[in-house]
Amino acid sequence: MKRKTNSNENLYYVIFETCAGWIGALASAKGCVLTTFPQSTEKLAKQALGDNILPASYSPERFKDLIRELQAFYRGENPVFSTAVDLSGATAFEQAVWQATKSIPHGQTRSYSWVASRIGKPQAARAVGQALGRNPLPILVPCHRVLAKNGGLGGFGDGLEMKKYLLDLESKG
Repeated sequence: MKRKTNSNENLYYVIFETCAGWIGALASAKGCVLTTFPQSTEKLAKQALGDNILPASYSPERFKDLIRELQAFYRGENPVFSTAVDLSGATAFEQAVWQATKSIPHGQTRSYSWVASRIGKPQAARAVGQALGRNPLPILVPCHRVLAKNGGLGGFGDGLEMKKYLLDLESKG
């Protein structure tokens, strides 16, 4: 996902390893704006951040909490995510969907229609799915916890195998 940036905005990035693979993260001064799914190599994690890192400075010290939290998550633990997120590049609807999704507890799931009702737009389940498909912060905004009304996996930006893997990982922790 391409980050909409203000030309005066300072951006920072990090690439780090978890037991599931390499992850890239991008942050503004306000918080994390983009994370990648685990990749098989450091190079692929950097590529997954795309052009977003061109104006960004490598700054692992800014990401100490995120690194610790995501490493714990991928070990099957249930960390408390304290990392600030910056959703300012999203529409008001996307922000509402992502905030509602953040309220779904670890190891539990909800439906797209539940999220739509939660944000006061009960007829917008399909739009909720589209907003979740644009989620730039997997795990921090746990869109993998949102399923179809019938309990099916529904869609997922990184593929249904990744969604199933994340749900299985959480069911153990």
